[in-house]
Amino acid sequence: MQGTLTVSMAATQGRTRDAALDADAALTALYTAHYRRLVRLAALLLDDLSTSEEVVQDAYVKMHSAWRRIRDPQAAEAYLRTTVLNLSRSRMRRRQVAARHAAKPMPDVASAEHSAMESFERQSVMAALRALPERQRECLVLRYYGDLSEAQIAESMGISSGAVKSHASRGMAALRTALEEQ
Repeated sequence: MQGTLTVSMAATQGRTRDAALDADAALTALYTAHYRRLVRLAALLLDDLSTSEEVVQDAYVKMHSAWRRIRDPQAAEAYLRTTVLNLSRSRMRRRQVAARHAAKPMPDVASAEHSAMESFERQSVMAALRALPERQRECLVLRYYGDLSEAQIAESMGISSGAVKSHASRGMAALRTALEEQ
């Protein structure tokens, strides 16, 4: 009984080795004949050559492990093509999911130098604004910081719209001159 089991196991191992050798030889022939065509197919689907090569290599590995289940060796090329197509689809789905869940980029943040310059410019504008006569300063502050119309400024200051225009015009000219000097 034990002798029969040993002979049976040796025969099974021999067939397994023969099947592995058959699979190796068949896949070598298929690789030589179809590798480039399959990479082109995957590249057209994925738009990435290195990923396409990986997909095709994965297809050959899957085929090698499934070689015993392939009944018709003539259908091996179709099996490879289908496997490449399915693996490419899977990679595309993963890419789409990753793109959907990718972290949002941080908004552009100004550099420290930019912030320092803005602070300096703001201080310069404030200093020039403080140097203006009271009515011109009030007019400009209500217009540009308060975002009021000429009529609203005239009403707030108790002056005519023409006076608002005059004070605003003179104030802007004085500000421009003061800031250009700095």
